Parts: sequence; C-alpha cells; structure tokens
Amino acid sequence: MQEKELHLFYEFEEGAYLFSTDAAKLQVSVIHQYLSEESYWAKNIPLEKVEKSIANALCFGVYLGENQVGFARVISDYTTIAYIGDVFILPAHRNKGLSKTLMKMMMEHPELQGLRRWILATADAHLLYTQFGFTALSKPERSMEKVNFREYPERTTE
Repeated sequence: MQEKELHLFYEFEEGAYLFSTDAAKLQVSVIHQYLSEESYWAKNIPLEKVEKSIANALCFGVYLGENQVGFARVISDYTTIAYIGDVFILPAHRNKGLSKTLMKMMMEHPELQGLRRWILATADAHLLYTQFGFTALSKPERSMEKVNFREYPERTTE
C-alpha cells in the first residue's frame, strides 16, 4: 500500500491576517478557551480532548500578528471523505470575511482535492456553508449517528 505524503504546511496572508496550516503556530489555549467556554458544540471539553483532536486532524489557523483569532480542522482519509469541525472566528474579528477565506483555504487545500464527499454539522452557519456547495442531506434516511452524550460535564476544581 502506498502512503500519502502530506506537505508540512500552507499559508498565505490576506490583509493583516495570516492563514496557516502550520501546527507549530496553533495556540491550544485559545482554541480550548473558545471551544470549552464559548462554543455550543463543545462546551466544557477538557484540554486533553482538544489536544488529541488537534493532533489527529489537519488544522487551519487564522492569526493577527502573534494572536490566533480563528480555527478549523478537517478530519479526512485524504482520498474519499472529509469532515469539517470546530470552525470559529473570535467575536472581535467577525464580519471581515475571515470565515469565508478559511473555508476557501480548506476547500482548496491541495491534499483535499478529489474527495467524494465533504460533511459537517452546524446549528447557525448554514449561509456560510451553502456558499461552498453544502446542502442539507439529500437522503437523511441513509445517515445515522450515535450520541454518547450531548455535553461534556462541567469541570470541577478541587
């Protein structure tokens, strides 16, 4: 079996913002804070889970100077399917087109071309994703899920 060689990282600047797949630039504390405290989909997620999810995905960061202001990750076999998750832009940087540029970067990433299917889940960003060809499930009766729990338990400090 032939293994796929992935490039180290891709990045470009748009205005004052840097978009990059360089994992060394990721600020895990920023990502964890947003996901665990501000997102609706990963409330209370433990830091260890965020670290593991980052380690096992192709991650995309958005930066203003030295500060991370956005994030998304793609989970893929790089051949047939990709799942987009944990997409966010920090509130102070929204309404500047950053989420569109982030989505464009993911969709155009050289290692993610020729996939049969892209999937994602959203409660509030349908307008963003439809601009990139996403639609409601065409045959929802063919899709299933197994939900182990809806929310991570609140963290307790001892």
